[in-house]
Amino acid sequence: MTEAKIFAHPGESAWTPTPDGNRRRVLLHTDELMMVEFGFDKGGVGALHSHPHVQASYVAEGRFEVTIDGRTEIIETGGSFIVPSNLVHGVKALEAGRLVDSFTPHRADFLA
Repeated sequence: MTEAKIFAHPGESAWTPTPDGNRRRVLLHTDELMMVEFGFDKGGVGALHSHPHVQASYVAEGRFEVTIDGRTEIIETGGSFIVPSNLVHGVKALEAGRLVDSFTPHRADFLA
């Protein structure tokens, strides 16, 4: 069994484009938990979707319109939100920004 990576440093992970025109980089992961940084240009949209993973998100930079299960709020730098399993959710970047998302269990689709 490979030893889990337990530290991440700036610039270690490469950005990859997302299907919706944004970018992401997986920072760290184990089977149980994954941390991913997402970058958005102003007006960038994370389309409405759902997944079985529980997601906790921290707004590292910017302002986002966040919709979870039909409820929408504006969340800005320093704010956060949680998405329970299978709820429909999405975001719109009101300015350029970054989200740091944690998923449990890890998102195997982000490692493919």
